[in-house]
Amino acid sequence: MGSFKVFSLAVLCVLALNFYVGSAQLKTNFYSKSCPNVESIVKEAVAKKFKQTFVTAPATLRLFFHDCMVNGCDASVMIQSTPGNKAEKDHPDNLSLAGDGFDTVIKAKAAVEKKCKNKVSCADIMALATRDVIVLTGGPSYPVELGRRDGLKSTASSVNGKLPSPHQNLNQLNAIFSKVGLNQNDLVALSAAHSIGFSHCKHVEKRLYSWNSKSKVDPTLNAFYATQLKQQCPRNVDPRIAINMDPATPKKFDIQYYKNLQQGKGLFTSDQVLFTDKRSRPVVNDWAVNAGNFNKAFKLAMTKLGRVGVLTGKQGNIRRMCDAFN
Repeated sequence: MGSFKVFSLAVLCVLALNFYVGSAQLKTNFYSKSCPNVESIVKEAVAKKFKQTFVTAPATLRLFFHDCMVNGCDASVMIQSTPGNKAEKDHPDNLSLAGDGFDTVIKAKAAVEKKCKNKVSCADIMALATRDVIVLTGGPSYPVELGRRDGLKSTASSVNGKLPSPHQNLNQLNAIFSKVGLNQNDLVALSAAHSIGFSHCKHVEKRLYSWNSKSKVDPTLNAFYATQLKQQCPRNVDPRIAINMDPATPKKFDIQYYKNLQQGKGLFTSDQVLFTDKRSRPVVNDWAVNAGNFNKAFKLAMTKLGRVGVLTGKQGNIRRMCDAFN
C-alpha cells in the first residue's frame, strides 16, 4: 500500500508539473517587441464589434471558457470541421455558442495581422478579447498573460464530460473545475459570466414543469421568477427561445448575479446550487455585497483559467486563420 501511495504522489507531481510548464512561460509583455500595440489593436476591433451587437460580449466570454476547459486555451474551439474530422465546435455542448464570439476573434485577428503579420496567436487574441468584453460591460479589468500558441488538433470527442451542465450540483461542478486546476472559489467567481447574455428555454424546462414527483416547480426557484419564466417559456414552446441569464441587469457585468442567487433567481440549477449548498453560500453572500472582494477573486480566476493547458514555444503554432489549421 505504501509503495502505491508513493507512486500515486509521483504521478500527481508529474501531472502538476506538466500543467504549469506552459503557463510559467506566459507574461503580460510577451509581444513588447514583436507586436507592441497588440492590446490596443484588439481592443479597437472588439469595441467596434460590440458597438454592432451586445451579443459580442457574452458570446466571446463563453467561447473563451469553452475553449480553455476542453484542450486548454489554444483556440481549438475555433477550428471548422472538415470531411475527415468533426471538430470541437460541432460537439453538442458547443452548438449553442453564438457566432458573434467566433466573429469577434476572427475580426480582431484580421486587424492584428495588418500590423503584425503571423506574430500573435488566435489563443492570445481570444484571451485579450475576453478581457475587453468584460470591461465593456462594466466588469473589472485585469492584465492578460500572453505567449500562448494555437493548438494543432480539434476533435468533438475531446469535449466529452469536460464542460459543466446547467443541471449539475456542486460536487459535479467542483469535479469538472478541479480537473483543470480550478477550485470552488474559482467556480463561484467564473459563474458570474452568467451576469450577462442569454440562454434558452430548453435549459429551464425541467425546473418549471417536471422537477420531481412532489413538486412540478423546483422549490429553490423564486415563485414570482418562476411565473415570469413560465410566461417566457410556456409548455411546448420552441426550446430555442432566448431568455436573459440575469433578470435584473442582463447587459451589465456586476454582482447582481449573486444578489439574484440570494433571492432564488438563479436561472440554472448550477447557478442556484451555489447559494443552496452551504459550502459555497458564504462566498455568494459576501460577493453579493462586496464588489471589491468579487472583483479580486474574478480577476484571479480568469488568470488561472487563462493558464489552463496552454501551449508555448514549439508546442503549437500561430495560425494564419483562426478557424483552420495552417
